[in-house]
Amino acid sequence: MLKIGIVGCGKIADSHASQIHRIKGTEIVAVCDREPLMARQLCDRFAVKQLFSDLTELLDRAKPDVVHITTPPQSHFEAAKLCLEAGCHVYVEKPFTVDEQEARELIALANERSLKLTVGHDNQFRRAARQMRELVRAGFLGGDPVHMESYFCYELGPGDYAGVLLSDKQHWVRQLPGQLLQNTISHGIARIAEFLKTESPQVIAHGFVSPLLRSMGESEIIDELRVIICEEECTTAYFTLSSQMRPSLHQFRIYGPKNGLIVDQDQETLIKLSGLRLKSYLEQFVSPAEIGRQYFANTWMNVRTFLHRDFHAKAGMKHLIDTFYRSIQEDTPVPIPYREIILTARIMEAIFTQLAQGSQRQVGRQQGEEVPLTCLAGSHRQQ
Repeated sequence: MLKIGIVGCGKIADSHASQIHRIKGTEIVAVCDREPLMARQLCDRFAVKQLFSDLTELLDRAKPDVVHITTPPQSHFEAAKLCLEAGCHVYVEKPFTVDEQEARELIALANERSLKLTVGHDNQFRRAARQMRELVRAGFLGGDPVHMESYFCYELGPGDYAGVLLSDKQHWVRQLPGQLLQNTISHGIARIAEFLKTESPQVIAHGFVSPLLRSMGESEIIDELRVIICEEECTTAYFTLSSQMRPSLHQFRIYGPKNGLIVDQDQETLIKLSGLRLKSYLEQFVSPAEIGRQYFANTWMNVRTFLHRDFHAKAGMKHLIDTFYRSIQEDTPVPIPYREIILTARIMEAIFTQLAQGSQRQVGRQQGEEVPLTCLAGSHRQQ
């Protein structure tokens, strides 16, 4: 029986607790939050026996095997470090840490203590995403990826979270180096990082505050981001985050020298794209029919999954947690290689550095200072 602790009892902790309850051979033995009422409500709803307001006390008294960290990102490093030093395996919600250096230190500590770490990139473990990964490994693309496109849209409307963020100038999201972007883009960047070969790809980023947010008096929160990622004479990728484009996409496209694949997270579909072209008008008749056949097959698969009671918004999280736990029990590789965690952090850090530099240049222009005639967010290469 794996004993599980949860640190941070906000909204995302509910998802973790729900998915842990779906996995046999596990028990949530304790939860922790600085606000006792938050810890109490999670205990009551998920029948957890122990609650704490101090992480050190939880580790000393409950002695969990695994700790899930679902606190704001600024606290991820210190909390994960405490857990690793106490001999616990650790699942950290995204983003893993606030920068690459912290990610490297945690991974080094885990390796030193023979413990395991993972990060909450659960979208990569939804059914369609897992099928895509198996097809890539089986050689469906016909070689290494040539190009990728990752879309992660974000609806920044009048909802609870968005409303609080826009109205509260001290909100913890605003204190992150990448602000809103840092709390949202890791899912989309991680999809790209999984298939990159080099350790230091070139990153070119451009971000801005949408006209809608500006009309609401917001001038700091960047909600539109476009990124080009490329390896020298090899794979290229585009990443798009938008709060304004419609339809609001959560999609990943990957193209090889022979074929391509499209994963649509919202529709939970995987579409195979053939690189072969049919002669004459067959391309206009046969190809649309084949795409339609695939969509029907995806629909039927979703129906079957629903009937088996495994079709839910956080199915990817359940699979990731289950795979992580099995890697602990069976001493097998972790579900997300540490290289990918570090590379995701590196790309994100490059993006935020460029955006900060671009913002400084923009301020210089407004103040009449002489500035170089370069792109607002030019290229950056990590050494």
